[in-house]
Amino acid sequence: MLDLIASCAAGIESLVKKELIDLGYTVESHNGYVKFRGDLIDIIKTNIWLRTADRIKILLREDVITEFAQLYDLINAMSWEDLLPLDAQIIVTGKSKKSTLHSVPDIQSIIKKAIIDRLQNYYHHYSLLPENGAQFKLIFDLTKDKFQLTLDTTGNSLFKRGYRQSKGDAPLKENMAAALILLTNWHPEDMPFIDPMCGSGTIPIEAAMIARKIAPGINRNFTYENWNFMTDEMINEVKDEAFSMADYDNQFMIYGSDINSKMIDIAKNNTRFAGLSNDVKYSIFDVRKFAPKNKNGVVVTNPPYGDRLMDEQSVKQLYSDMGKAFIPLTTWSFYILTSYLNFEKIYGKRCTKKRKLYNGALRTDYYQYWGKPIWH
Repeated sequence: MLDLIASCAAGIESLVKKELIDLGYTVESHNGYVKFRGDLIDIIKTNIWLRTADRIKILLREDVITEFAQLYDLINAMSWEDLLPLDAQIIVTGKSKKSTLHSVPDIQSIIKKAIIDRLQNYYHHYSLLPENGAQFKLIFDLTKDKFQLTLDTTGNSLFKRGYRQSKGDAPLKENMAAALILLTNWHPEDMPFIDPMCGSGTIPIEAAMIARKIAPGINRNFTYENWNFMTDEMINEVKDEAFSMADYDNQFMIYGSDINSKMIDIAKNNTRFAGLSNDVKYSIFDVRKFAPKNKNGVVVTNPPYGDRLMDEQSVKQLYSDMGKAFIPLTTWSFYILTSYLNFEKIYGKRCTKKRKLYNGALRTDYYQYWGKPIWH
């Protein structure tokens, strides 16, 4: 069994933890990642199924490091021959923060030299290693002298599902969109889901994938696929199981709208690439005129921020108009992501709950307005 890590954006560790528990793993949550144990099949499975994580990594070593000689000895003593073929393309990257060893280039150089020395000695190959084979990306984190070394199995981050052919000026990452949805009270089978400022369609597409139980990584490639110990049989076994679990029979209502007709065209194109054209209905619509016919439902949206696409006065006017349209709909639930600190004041109502999230490097708040239940 391997020690594995599912890394994620700060603030959504609990969602990654729940996803892993739902998949049957025992987990241990930390800031920015969740640890669990598994084998090679589990690496494939979690890369394909996790909606909110950034990447899956194998935890190779943890220790306290304060000297370069100590670092070299630690790395050189590891059994790299059990993991890396002679022609492995070895990439070392990472960061150092508040540590005795603070030079990232020097740390990278020491780690790679220790690995190459070990492989050359093992294979009795004392010329330069070819490094023309599969890529193995090692990532180190040295914080307050605590050293962690991991091997990335994912490649391009898990948010890159593969369906987004075009995007707007400030796109929301796919895994963050999934997180926003999973933090709501939406039940696909009995309430509509709407993003009235949908931009390139990421939130409605992720909602449809959740409703259909489609594994988010099913149609993309991963770094581990090039490793000689990962067989096509293993990969196809997990993919076949994932395909069989998709539900194409259930009915639900997912809508996306935007005032910009060009963005609606982009959203429709992205939805088509995701294979979900029949599952999301799009329209050109001004959010200020939001007046749904259904008695209840869920709105999740990522409107323009003060430092994103619009000037502050325009943002204030938009948020005020949103409040006038949304607040009277007391049985609907509204979930709004923005970095604008005075959102509640401009919107006109205090939220039920607020959650700090990071949209990339940008700190945002997720304002949640829970609708009153309808008693039948």
